[in-house]
Amino acid sequence: MIDNLPKGFQAGAAGAGFKKPGRDDLGLIISDRPAVLAGMFTQNAFCAAPVLVCRDILHKYGKARAVLANSGQANACTGEEGMANCRATQRMVAESTGLMPDEVLPISTGVIGAQLKMDLFARAMPSLIESLGTRDAEGFTRAFMTTDAFPKFATREIELNQGMTRLTIMAKGAGMICPNMATMLCVVLTDAQVSCGSWQDMFAHAVAKTFNRVSVDGDTSTNDTILGLANGASGVIANQDNDLSALEKALTETLGTVAHMLVMDGEGASKVMHIFVRGAASDNDARMAARSVGDSQLVKTAIYGGDANWGRIVTAVGYSGASFDPAEVCLTLCGIERFHKGRPVNDDKEDDLAELLKARDVKVEILLGSGPGSYDYQASDLGHEYVSLNADYRS
Repeated sequence: MIDNLPKGFQAGAAGAGFKKPGRDDLGLIISDRPAVLAGMFTQNAFCAAPVLVCRDILHKYGKARAVLANSGQANACTGEEGMANCRATQRMVAESTGLMPDEVLPISTGVIGAQLKMDLFARAMPSLIESLGTRDAEGFTRAFMTTDAFPKFATREIELNQGMTRLTIMAKGAGMICPNMATMLCVVLTDAQVSCGSWQDMFAHAVAKTFNRVSVDGDTSTNDTILGLANGASGVIANQDNDLSALEKALTETLGTVAHMLVMDGEGASKVMHIFVRGAASDNDARMAARSVGDSQLVKTAIYGGDANWGRIVTAVGYSGASFDPAEVCLTLCGIERFHKGRPVNDDKEDDLAELLKARDVKVEILLGSGPGSYDYQASDLGHEYVSLNADYRS
């Protein structure tokens, strides 16, 4: 175990030169024993080859030993050749480690439509295998970053009935963030022993409360994948209700921490909107209102510019499709109420709001009525740099 990795896991990385020389762009994690597997994947109809392969392994076996991550090519929309290349990378790892190919989970990120550079994979494989045990969570995460400004990872210790376990989460993502399952690529490791059904259930619950409630630009990816490996190397079994609750709580909180990093590092972003909708007729109505505000480009650009244009927020609520009485809606921005039951209030607070909007975190509170529905959502603002980064993405 190195630093922040759970027991029984080793990580390595190598520079294959997929896009830019001089940086790690190929990463590998191996468990010293079979690990119970959980996973969630993009709902995009154009699923990348690694998504199809990982999903197949999850459904057929429910266990795995390794995660192979690359940046530079997404291996999405690449047809039969892309699937064959994906399987070939599994075999490369298997032949070098003594694993079976279907014990290797491939994840990829980069340009859609580009075939994997198999000659570079083969050339880098010896260095990758030799590096095992030399990287920690940060080192592995850096190997599959693209436009990320910083590596996103978090580790925590969890005290269960039989002893201490460790949970480590590593993720990448800065653009194409508006998930319909999870966000971009994420690997979760724990040395707790947990059943396949319990592990998958807590994953679904945790992702719904965290990764599925963030947005950068309203785009969803062909490659979105979150994988969880629980290898039991700590000898601590999580099979009692209080243990499972503690593990799910830790998973949810830690995923929440990493999800916030994704929004904070949104391409060209300078601020994070924390949107809280309350009093809706249902949770689904609250969800529609929150996402409409967070995904509105007019709202995003106003927040970027420090413009307290609350009218854009109210308008986004209005076209969200949520059911509510406009005469009951209240809006509070950065702690100052600006709209109360259908009319503007505190017009004299514009200067105060302008100052508050300079902060990195911007709180948006929307009260739709007196119903039981609620939803929380995080979204980045939208600035000039987002256009620059994505206009030049393939350059």
